[in-house]
Order: sequence, then structure tokens, then C-alpha cells
Amino acid sequence: MPLFDAATLAFYAKEAPDYAASGPGGIGRHLEGFLDRLPAGARILELGCGSGRDAAQMEARGFVVDPTDGVPEMAAQAEARLRRPVRVMRFDELDAVELYDGIVAAYSLLHVPREGLVEVLARIWRALQPGGWHVATYKTAGGEGRDRLGRYYNYPTETELRACYDQAGSWARVETETGEGRGYEGGVSRFVMITLRKAG
Repeated sequence: MPLFDAATLAFYAKEAPDYAASGPGGIGRHLEGFLDRLPAGARILELGCGSGRDAAQMEARGFVVDPTDGVPEMAAQAEARLRRPVRVMRFDELDAVELYDGIVAAYSLLHVPREGLVEVLARIWRALQPGGWHVATYKTAGGEGRDRLGRYYNYPTETELRACYDQAGSWARVETETGEGRGYEGGVSRFVMITLRKAG
């Protein structure tokens, strides 16, 4: 069962400097509201940290942040911003158990092949402390595919996404929000943001 797409990882390896320099100047729209749910000094895992922009904001707010990226070249971009080591880790390599108070995955889990998504989400569930929070943002179109740059997307509908998380573990609370945004490839796409609290 594939848990990552090699062509997508290769794209980010090649485009890392340009990708890190692109994007909005501010933090992700999901972040502040999510951080407000966490206790002071909470330990947070970031999956797919990219340029390190969001990790820097989390650290500025006093959280203990473990930024990770599955692409060494992207991790190097985050290291340059954060001025400290950033762990290289693909989602399928996450093996922590009840370690984190929060797990953030902004526009990263959307690259997990559909067949492997539930397994990756189960790893996230296991890595959270009971009562811990998780937020992730996906592009949604219904039906997996690739964008014009060759990157793979799982493109779940909101209903499909909820079903995947239900299979992955027991959640005490699930919230979703939909909207539109612009991506690296240009153009407008629909997204769904999901916020969950682990039961316990």
C-alpha cells in the first residue's frame, strides 16, 4: 500500500528554494485558532513544515515545536529560517505514541495516496496525547489526480475525509470548514480544513 508519492517528493526537492520563497507573507489561516485551543507550552508536531513559517510563529507563541518535512531540501529551507535542525521524516515514518498535544499538517497530507491515507491518519491519532488536537487542510475536488505541475493530490470530499478520520481512530470532536485559496501552481482551488480532538 503506497503511503507517499515519489514524483511529488521529487518535485518539492527540485523546487524547494522557489517554493519556500513563494506563498503568503503571513502564517496559515488555520494556525492561530488552532493554537488557541492548546495549553501554554504545548508540544506540537508539524508535518510538512515547508519553509518553517508556521513553525516560527508557533515558537514565538511559546510552544515546543517539532517541525518535520519528508523532503531534505525543504527541511533545509526551514532550518535556514528557524536557525536550528529540522527533522526529515515522511508521514509513514511517524512512530510516536501519545507524545504530542497538537499535530499540524497544513496542505501536506493532501499528497498521501488515497489507499494509504487511513494508515497515515492512524499514525497521527497514535502520536497524539488523549485529548490532543489535530488540524489539516486538504484540497477537495472528489477523485484523486495530479495538478499541472505533476504533484499528486488525494482530493477528498468533506464526507470522504470525515470517513477516513473515523476509520483512523476515535475522536471526541470533529469540525470542518471549506473555502477557496490560491496555490503554488496558480489559480483558485477549493479546500477543506478539518480540526479534531482525540478522545480520551
